Amino acid sequence: MSTEQQRLFAPRRYLSRLTRGTLAVIMAGGRGERLKDLTEDRCKPATPFGGKFRIVDFVLSNCVNSGIRQISVLTQYKAHSLIQHIQRGWGYLRGEFGEFVEIIPAQQQRSTDWYLGTADALWQNMDLIRSHRPLHVLVLAGDHIYKMDYGPMIGFHVEKEADITVGVVEVPLERAREFGVLTVDESNSVLRFSEKPRNPEPMPGRPDIALASMGIYVFNPKLLERLLRADAEDPNSAHDFGKNIVPGAIDKLRVFAYPFEDVRTKAQNYWRDVGTVDAYYEANMELVRVSPELNIYDEQWPIWTYQEQLPPAKFVFDDDDRRGAAIDSMVSGGCIISGSRVANSLLFSNVRVHDYSTIERSVILPRVRVGEHCTIRRAIIDEGTLIPDGMQIGVDPAADAERFYVTEGGIALVTAAMLRAAQRHA
Repeated sequence: MSTEQQRLFAPRRYLSRLTRGTLAVIMAGGRGERLKDLTEDRCKPATPFGGKFRIVDFVLSNCVNSGIRQISVLTQYKAHSLIQHIQRGWGYLRGEFGEFVEIIPAQQQRSTDWYLGTADALWQNMDLIRSHRPLHVLVLAGDHIYKMDYGPMIGFHVEKEADITVGVVEVPLERAREFGVLTVDESNSVLRFSEKPRNPEPMPGRPDIALASMGIYVFNPKLLERLLRADAEDPNSAHDFGKNIVPGAIDKLRVFAYPFEDVRTKAQNYWRDVGTVDAYYEANMELVRVSPELNIYDEQWPIWTYQEQLPPAKFVFDDDDRRGAAIDSMVSGGCIISGSRVANSLLFSNVRVHDYSTIERSVILPRVRVGEHCTIRRAIIDEGTLIPDGMQIGVDPAADAERFYVTEGGIALVTAAMLRAAQRHA
């Protein structure tokens, strides 16, 4: 190996050692209440996204692609579909090599309470975390959409001799109150941390931008256990990383922020918190664009998932009055577009669209059936919903508001339960 090859290979080998010694703990127990009826029967990480994935697939893929092969997934609310998905799609890691994706349900291990917060979730499972003897613990939120190599962040943590490292992104100031907001100095040392502040502090010299936590933390295991123990013993704590653990450590420990940006251009990388119905809709619709910011066709950083064995999408009939066609759209396997027009939309697997119907700027989740002579515009149709013949959605806002959930942005969210209720009252 030449000197130049050694120079290029050494950092990758160093980061590889760091990631091999890291345990990733994915917090996947959230209710996802702001997603309304989309999380009526599933937790937010299990929500379908991007035509064939679940939200949790992105953080799991980040781990595997980063070389982190020891992954614990903490679940709590409405976890059945999440557990089923992980068991079906993520069981390929080899236990004999010390690799695993293990699902850890809430078990009341240290108290008679269910998880009281993100910090309490880790504290109740500290014995399991310790049993893996990790060099570093990477705590991850299981409900964000992004692609990230965690190796450089762990390397940054080691280089700074940090006690805690927090992954951060830049967000518009008007949205910052939805996140934990950090203030840092020129070395990225954290000076202040406010969880969902009413009046977020902007970045110096950038009055319209704030620095927000991604819900990603790197800890040294012994320090993590000490902090979690002290938090568990504090009766006034909310037992939350953003509200208690990180703010309480700033004056006592070395807490650093790791900016999520391209190392060459310093540009902000893609990151979405699809926590509301409007945000979920927009993030899915971005993928339909000619050159979306999130490249799910990237062979260098694939998004892994469980895939059903399905036939290709099919488009039938080419008559003047009924033509099966999809324009500027993504159509997944198992779909049949029969004598209907789909435009600027995203169809998940096994969707059927029958004759003389039109779908525009909509997100159609798996196993939806759309009858004949239907019009669907700017809508999200939940999994397994049967749209009866002649139904109009996104045409009359007042009628939609009576039957469905309509967002501030005017997106109609339609579920099977809503349609049954509307038909009972018809």
